Amino acid sequence: MIDNGGEKGGSPRKSSFGQSMRAVFWSFFGVRRRRDLEADAAQLNPLHLIAAALIGAAIFIGVLILVVRAVVG
Repeated sequence: MIDNGGEKGGSPRKSSFGQSMRAVFWSFFGVRRRRDLEADAAQLNPLHLIAAALIGAAIFIGVLILVVRAVVG
């Protein structure tokens, strides 16, 4: 028996962490095409997406802190 990650359709999810980072980056701006969104939903690993979102949020907060320090200081 071959385990395909619990998906119906026969093919396992195939994506890299870089693809997840790219999807999260564009999602922060809200500029995703519906076709890309559907492809991401079929291919991206949910754990990669969670990690990429946390990294993206940390970078965003870090940039905000740097901007505030530059303006105030």
